[in-house]
Amino acid sequence: MNLKMNPMHFIASLLLVLSLSFYGCEKDKTEEPTPGSINSPEKLASANPAAAAAAVYPSNINTGFNHADGAYTYGEASADFGGASLTGWNESRAYISGNWARATLAPNSVSNGLIAGADISDGSAYEATFKVRFHSQFDWSRGGKVGFGFLIGEGNTGCDIASDGNGGSLRLMWYNTGSRVFFQPYVYHRDMAGPCGDTFGKSYPSSGSLVKGDTYTVHLYVKSNTGSSKNGWVQVIINGTTVLDQSIRWTTNDAQRLINRLSFHNFRGGKDVAVWGSSQTSYIYFDDLVVNKIN
Repeated sequence: MNLKMNPMHFIASLLLVLSLSFYGCEKDKTEEPTPGSINSPEKLASANPAAAAAAVYPSNINTGFNHADGAYTYGEASADFGGASLTGWNESRAYISGNWARATLAPNSVSNGLIAGADISDGSAYEATFKVRFHSQFDWSRGGKVGFGFLIGEGNTGCDIASDGNGGSLRLMWYNTGSRVFFQPYVYHRDMAGPCGDTFGKSYPSSGSLVKGDTYTVHLYVKSNTGSSKNGWVQVIINGTTVLDQSIRWTTNDAQRLINRLSFHNFRGGKDVAVWGSSQTSYIYFDDLVVNKIN
């Protein structure tokens, strides 16, 4: 058998092997599963390295909204929220007044306020504290969503029932029964009974009403559960009074168990303008926001 090979044939064969090896490596890299959740830096890096380099996922936020009076710009808000990329920021409804951030609720509609949010570093436990007050001429109407909150996994809101176990959320409402006006927790979780947020029958104050112009300090704590267990936690404390403090099952899908977004939802509603709407423009003020990733 002749084991000798023409040099030109050898070079051609070598080039063919190298090209196939390169193609195989590129194919493997393209098809490799991407780690992390849909909001994770790892997935963003795989999909778009340039965007990943620019993206910020803050774990801690501490701001007193110390800007000159006037429009609260996207750039100022992003810096205040740890440099995060914001969604839903509407500068026509965001204002700084006396070092308070002011959200505007437009008249004659629902879901027409400042409905924004920021991606945060994925975590299994977060806490947030902020101050809130309603303008002295605020129209309570029926109620609405107010202030900061946390989204988990797919971040269920908007009467998207969380019974599939893929997401949840903790936010705050104000609500007017006609005889009382109060805060109530508004929670989406795996075991919720109805399509819209669970209030657990809790309110603050437990009797009497909120007072326009008064300042309220809200503290929120969220801890993810694992698997199908109920070892998660939810806590709401207002002006030092514990409103809600209990174990909870947020999700049943560990791939969606982490807290990944800070919400800033301020709007009337509900969906029916005749029930939830108001004929006047109203304002809600916020100060001293502190967000901490615990785990």
